[in-house]
Amino acid sequence: MELGGLSVASAIAEVYRPSEHNLVLVICGPGNNGGHGLVAARHLHHFGYKLCVCYPNRNLKPLFTGLVTQLDSLSIPFLSIESLPQEYLNFDIIVDAIFGFSFQGNRKPPFDNLIRSLVSLREHYQESKKSRFVVSVDIPSGWHVDKGDTTGEGIKPDMLVSLTAPKLCAKEFLGSYHFLGGRFVPPFIVQKYKLRLPPYTGTSMCVQIGKPPRTNLKAREENVEADPFQFKKWLDDAAAAGLKEPKAVSLSTATKDGKPSSRVVLLKKFDRGGFVWCSNNGSRKGREISENPHASLLFYWNILNRQVRVEGFVQKVSNEESEEYFCTRPREIKIVPAVSKTGTEISGREILHQQCKELEEKYPEGPVNWGGYRLIPESFEFWQGDESCVHTRLRYFSDGENEWRCK
Repeated sequence: MELGGLSVASAIAEVYRPSEHNLVLVICGPGNNGGHGLVAARHLHHFGYKLCVCYPNRNLKPLFTGLVTQLDSLSIPFLSIESLPQEYLNFDIIVDAIFGFSFQGNRKPPFDNLIRSLVSLREHYQESKKSRFVVSVDIPSGWHVDKGDTTGEGIKPDMLVSLTAPKLCAKEFLGSYHFLGGRFVPPFIVQKYKLRLPPYTGTSMCVQIGKPPRTNLKAREENVEADPFQFKKWLDDAAAAGLKEPKAVSLSTATKDGKPSSRVVLLKKFDRGGFVWCSNNGSRKGREISENPHASLLFYWNILNRQVRVEGFVQKVSNEESEEYFCTRPREIKIVPAVSKTGTEISGREILHQQCKELEEKYPEGPVNWGGYRLIPESFEFWQGDESCVHTRLRYFSDGENEWRCK
C-alpha cells in the first residue's frame, strides 16, 4: 500500500506540476484503494501540493487509522461528503481512490451519488476557463474491473494509474495519460501469470504506458477557433504530457543588419499582452533586441508532435514587473544575473563562484542589468504533425487590436 500510494503521487507529479496545479482533493473509499489514496495524499503533501481528503465510511483497521493519523499530523484537512459539490471547482486535481480491482459494478450509498457528482464535473469543467483534471487509482470508480464502464455512468478520468499491472478494463480507458505504478511485483508472480511489464527508469516508481494524446486539427478545420490564444490549451497539453520543460522556447533575434541568432529561454508568463521571458540586458539577445526589436519564438513539443511559432515586436517589461518576478527566485539564483555577463569569455567557473559569494555578502538588491522582455505577437502558426507526413498548419495574423484572421 505504501509503494502503491507513492506510485500514484509520483505519476501525478510527473504530469501535473505543483507550481501550476497545486490544489488536490483525494477521495478515498473504504478498501485498499482508499488506503492507496491516503498514502498518495501524504506524499503529494511532501511534494509541495496543497491537499484535502474526503474519506467517508472509514476503515477502522489499525493500518488505515494509522494512515489517517499521519495526515492529521500534517494538518491535512478532511472534508465531509456533503460539502463536496460546492468544493469541487476549488481544486486543480481530483484523485479518485474510491473503488479498486475487486469492484464488480455494484455501487452503494454514499458512493453512488459521489460517483455521479464526479461524472457531472466534466460539464462544469467545460464552462470553466481553468484546466482541472481527474486521476483514477487502479480502475476508474464505477467501472467493472474486467468489462469497463458497462453502464456509461462511470468516472472518465484524464489519468489512470494502474497498480501492479493494468486491469482488463484499462483497454477502455480513453483519457490522456496511463501510468503503471509499482515495481513491487515478485519475479515468480511475473513468471506465473506471464506478465509483460515495462521497465522502470532509475528509481522511478511509475512508468507511462500507452500513447500520449494527439489532437487532429483536420477534424476541426471547419470549426477553427478564431482566437490564437488557444495556445494556452496547447501549453497545458504539453505540461500534462510530462515534458520536463514545456515552457522552454527557442528565441530567435537578429542584428540591425539581419544576422540571426537563436537560443533557448524559459517562458515566464503568457497572456493576451504577450510572451514574457527574462534575460541579462547586456547579453547578445539583449543587444540585438535593442537595435532590432523584431523576434520569433518556437515551441516544440516532440512527444505531441506539435510546434507553435510566434512572431512579433519585443519590448522591455516595466521595472516593477521585473522586480516582482525577481523576488520569487531563490536567493542563490538572484545573485547569478548580477555577475554573469552572458555571452562573454571568462577564464574559469571559479571566478563566477567567487564573485557570487562577494556580491551576496555585499548587496541584497536585484541586479540592474537584468530584466524581463515581452514579445507582442503579430502572427501565430500552430503545427500538428501526422504520421502520413501530411501535416496541418493553422496560421493567424493580426488585423489590429484583438482582431485576428486565420488561414
